[in-house]
Amino acid sequence: MGKCKVAVIGSGNIGTDLMIKLLRHGRHLEMAAMVGVDPESDGLARARRLGVATTHEGIDGLRAMPGYADIEIVFDATSAGAHAKHAELLKADGKRAIDLTPAAIGPYTVPAVNLDEHLHAANVNMVTCGGQATIPIVAAVARAAPVRYAEIVASIASKSAGPGTRANIDEFTETTSRAIESVGGAARGKAIIVLNPAEPPLIMRDTVYCLTQGGDPDAIRASIQAMVATVAGYVPGYRLKQDVQFEALDAAACAAILRQHGAAPGLKVSVFLEVEGAGHYLPAYAGNLDIMTSAALAAAERMAELSLQKEVA
Repeated sequence: MGKCKVAVIGSGNIGTDLMIKLLRHGRHLEMAAMVGVDPESDGLARARRLGVATTHEGIDGLRAMPGYADIEIVFDATSAGAHAKHAELLKADGKRAIDLTPAAIGPYTVPAVNLDEHLHAANVNMVTCGGQATIPIVAAVARAAPVRYAEIVASIASKSAGPGTRANIDEFTETTSRAIESVGGAARGKAIIVLNPAEPPLIMRDTVYCLTQGGDPDAIRASIQAMVATVAGYVPGYRLKQDVQFEALDAAACAAILRQHGAAPGLKVSVFLEVEGAGHYLPAYAGNLDIMTSAALAAAERMAELSLQKEVA
């Protein structure tokens, strides 16, 4: 069985880490091209040293490359604004897009939660690093009890946030909030990101708060633990920082959280996570980078596997 050829657009932190993962761990994927706009970028320089075809002329340069016709999947690790243009061109060219920006043109995709629903989509959106880390937990709680409200706080090292991440902070919060609802299953969602300037840099930490309508703590805990194991299957550094915490809230406390009168009592579920990076490109503290690229790789591997099975059949 052959491999599915792929390209990465964006030679920054995320794109470069993804390229290294593809080269080291791609089972059904073959790294065919690295695309950037800065000829002096470290990502393009690394790609050239590793024998990967490159262009510094953006998507136009990619489309002009001699091997473009053979590329099936294109990862976009640029920005939300740039992906809007890229998505149109890739669709016209019959290429599948895996979007690592918060553009959200295609369906939100979190491998541990809903990948099977979108395996045949022409464009899938990987939400955000905070979304990939926390939405599985919201979904795990929602499997055991209705989630009336979910709030996540993603804290990442400032050094791990490149220009693309910083330019997309608003899109990060909006995209993650919507995906907490549509993928995680919460009736309402809220997302907060913190760029921590501490030295030495701190590992990625994520906090998930869920307000449920009843529910059995033991069942919720078991569902969360099972989900953590699933995510850790493709993000080895993903783990619970401490035991899941539960607090029974009366009607008044729930009404204050939900900002509505007459709210029923509920259960507050607090989950504390940390994500350690694999250290492929940036140090281990950059778990936010690692979970995005690992999720994108997991999605592409499954898509490619299906495509290759069809070819054999």
